[in-house]
Amino acid sequence: MIRKIIKIDEEKCNGCGLCANACHEGAIEIIHGKAKLARENFCDGLGDCLPGCPTGAITFEEREAPEYDEMAVHEAKERKKMSEMKHMYHENSCPGSRIAQFQHSEEELPVSAVKPASQLGQWPCQITLVPTQAPFFNGAKLLIAADCTAYAYANIHEDFMKGKITLIGCPKLDAVDYTEKLTAIIRDNDIKSVTIVRMDVPCCGGLQRAAENALKESGKFIPWQVVTISRDGHILV
Repeated sequence: MIRKIIKIDEEKCNGCGLCANACHEGAIEIIHGKAKLARENFCDGLGDCLPGCPTGAITFEEREAPEYDEMAVHEAKERKKMSEMKHMYHENSCPGSRIAQFQHSEEELPVSAVKPASQLGQWPCQITLVPTQAPFFNGAKLLIAADCTAYAYANIHEDFMKGKITLIGCPKLDAVDYTEKLTAIIRDNDIKSVTIVRMDVPCCGGLQRAAENALKESGKFIPWQVVTISRDGHILV
């Protein structure tokens, strides 16, 4: 069909890429340092790319060209969007924030007639909110757990929280160093043992380091251990 479409003068084009960025349809690409109308059926003939060209290399012409394909443009935009999202998660984000999906079979689900009961022994339980001295710390076995462990590990109440005072936190979200507060809790109270439960992601290292440093700086010799939970809910260490 004969229709209005853009024309790019390669002699004038300096390859700046402004036209490619201005083209919402993705019809223009920079190839070998020059702007090219790579997809004629993506060009709607409206000329959003014209005002951005500093050299005046883009004009209109009427000629034989494929019909503008709105559906193909839409599908290309969706593919680009998904590609950019995938790149963001897998290249630019923290490794611990990469998306993953887990499939659990019916056989993995425990069968029990007993309704699980909470084993939380005190309130508050957030490291940033809990006081450094409280009656529940006297003679306590201390559990220092990353926020996500409660969701990743299904039986955390029975296996880790039962009989302990639980402190939870996430150094990435709280953006604080818990060392000073944990040191005060361990130093100024009769803590019998410390269990650190973390996820297998780098940001959880901050929680473990804070707890380990607090144990050292407290000046006390207290039994302690670190347990690492995988993102799909299994104990690794």
